[in-house]
Amino acid sequence: MTTAEQPPPNVAPSRPSIARIYDHWLGGKDNYAVDRREAESLEAVVPELPLIARQNRDFHRRAVGHLATAGVTQFLDLGAGLPTASNTHEIAQAANPQARVAYVDNDPVVLAHGRALLASGTNTVMVEADLRDPRAVFDHPDVTGLLDFTRPVAVLLVSVLHFVPGQEPYRIVREIRDRLVPGSHIVISHGLRTPQTTRAAAKYQAADAEVRTREQISALFNGLELIEPGLVHLTDWRPDTPAPNTEPLPFLCGVGVLGKTDQTEAT
Repeated sequence: MTTAEQPPPNVAPSRPSIARIYDHWLGGKDNYAVDRREAESLEAVVPELPLIARQNRDFHRRAVGHLATAGVTQFLDLGAGLPTASNTHEIAQAANPQARVAYVDNDPVVLAHGRALLASGTNTVMVEADLRDPRAVFDHPDVTGLLDFTRPVAVLLVSVLHFVPGQEPYRIVREIRDRLVPGSHIVISHGLRTPQTTRAAAKYQAADAEVRTREQISALFNGLELIEPGLVHLTDWRPDTPAPNTEPLPFLCGVGVLGKTDQTEAT
């Protein structure tokens, strides 16, 4: 039994949760039996899903670390998920202790754990909001109280947009982009459509899931300039060591910049 078998009072663990399934794949303990059963069902179709989760987390770490080192001091992490090793604020503040990070999620378990983690921190906040409503996110008083949107911000959409069906992800990214100033970045990772991932998406009970083609994922960066190395597989984005000589897993990632200014390095 995991620690999460005793849920917060407002959480009924009768349905699997995206964040808790991801936590299970990362080896965390903040998940329920229903999440582990869902994970096993999905792994029967795509056995590499736990490895994809770890590679995705590594991409997140490298992307935030690169941007913080390049001079980005503000981060908006949408669909942040459960706290784990190398959280956004830990990575960014290791490069710049003054870096500010706003986490956004609408999962009660994520919010409870996130607020506990950040209770003694500085320059961080955990906000209850839905990334599908960018206006509510950008106008939330806790977000505007921490982040200055007249200056560049890095917005993280890491492994979340494939849980938004249809054309909605394009609207979401467009509305986010329209609220940012030049020099801002948008970080995206997204499931790539294959016969196996399509079947897994159809089985996903925790949320509507829709994997997309390379062309469709690339279109999420419309209006942005992809920094090197562009839209690539998870292990190919500025790896710490040479990427493994294995078949890449069906997940793409990239970092786009809105215009270019002297305030941050883009590459």
